[in-house]
Amino acid sequence: MDNEMDNELSMIDLLIETHIGLERQGPGSPEMTLKALSFLDDASGISRMADLGCGSGGQTMVLARHIPGKIIGVDQIPSFINVFNDNAKKLDLQDRVTGIVGSMDDLSFQKEEFGLIWSEGAIDCIGFAKGLKHWNAFLKKGGYIAVTCPSWLTDECNAEVEKFWADAGSGLDTIGSNISAMQKTGYRFIAAFTLPETCWTDNYFSPRETAEKALLGKYSGNKMVEEYIEGSKHEMELYSKYKQYYGYVFYIGRKQ
Repeated sequence: MDNEMDNELSMIDLLIETHIGLERQGPGSPEMTLKALSFLDDASGISRMADLGCGSGGQTMVLARHIPGKIIGVDQIPSFINVFNDNAKKLDLQDRVTGIVGSMDDLSFQKEEFGLIWSEGAIDCIGFAKGLKHWNAFLKKGGYIAVTCPSWLTDECNAEVEKFWADAGSGLDTIGSNISAMQKTGYRFIAAFTLPETCWTDNYFSPRETAEKALLGKYSGNKMVEEYIEGSKHEMELYSKYKQYYGYVFYIGRKQ
């Protein structure tokens, strides 16, 4: 029976099941979302915006309370989009906020459709420069982009951290390198700031750990679940040990 369970589950399944009930699928906070929003000259004048890699939409719903225009959330995982749309209905935002299943590196929107493109904790999956370049076409001239991306906070790059993120299919660059990439892909750099430690520990790791304990109980004895949990613990230990070297950074730019 255990072998059957092992075969039926995948790491992606476990990732989704862990994160589906969380308010956020990565480090962040409503306060940091609003801080990034504060760098925009006239957020109230934005008629359409997209939140790419939106997950279940924790940050999207925060934005919807401060931007009167329409918001489209995009995520490749259908179950996240289902929760996203349920959350929009619960908050009576369904007339302005809609989630759709799609890939953020192959967008099908109209050119220059949006006044703002937002993405928290997702752009590194496709590459910072690649994402900014692709998304630029869908922004109006003078439109804003705001993204969070894991970045080196020091000139010294820790090898253990670098390996972890590379194995996860991502990669870290320095804040300066990312600002340069933003400028080279057609944006005027507006601001960058690092998310505080609580965005990782209190707002993400702690609720995730609670969800993972429930997984261990549900799939007791399942080797893949145990391996998944160990990988998650390693991520938390790594951050605790090396947080002075890296973190999530918000980058805000404006299309030239």
